[in-house]
Amino acid sequence: MTAQTDPVLYSFRRCPYAMRARLALAISETRCELREVKLSAKPEAMLAASPKGTVPVLVLPNGEVIDESLDIMRWALSNRDPEGWLERDDTALLATNDGPFKHDLDRYKYPERHDSDALAYREKGLAFLRDLDARLDQSPQLSGPARGLTDAAIMPFVRQFAAVDREWFATQPLPHLQAWLANHLASDLFSAIMLRVQPWSPGDPPMPFPSPEHTSGT
Repeated sequence: MTAQTDPVLYSFRRCPYAMRARLALAISETRCELREVKLSAKPEAMLAASPKGTVPVLVLPNGEVIDESLDIMRWALSNRDPEGWLERDDTALLATNDGPFKHDLDRYKYPERHDSDALAYREKGLAFLRDLDARLDQSPQLSGPARGLTDAAIMPFVRQFAAVDREWFATQPLPHLQAWLANHLASDLFSAIMLRVQPWSPGDPPMPFPSPEHTSGT
């Protein structure tokens, strides 16, 4: 058996947690093998590495497993951080995003799953978005003039919220947040991490990530 030389990333294209991990891996140019996961048929290799069964999961060549998205981001950036993302790591804001806002987002997006009042939770989530908009009125990015870890970690969740009802979201008085989101979605970096690949199966040839044409300057 050939020894593993690159980290293996188990990911799901549309998962916001996996997106934030891929953003940090791409900007740091951390080469790994991408294994797209079909959530209804999770690979045994992923479950063996991380029994909790959620993406992303990063398996390092030495066998170490990192299965929390923020930990993957910080690990990748600790090795190479060309844009200084770790200097813009707002742990308090991330805790609000990953805690109360994600709770409200899930109940807005999946009311049938949670037996929830979607519009009530939309309004609760909107309060957090108003806070983000106020921040972006003061600076181009959430933690200063340049994009950083906080932006990359929160943007996929704002994207998911906006996508539930795009027409409604576009009418909200959130001009700074809407422009911030649009700019991130239009970036070369976001395009680089949203490549479409088939779900991985054992025996498939390795899928390199980030793609060879990606550079940290994009």
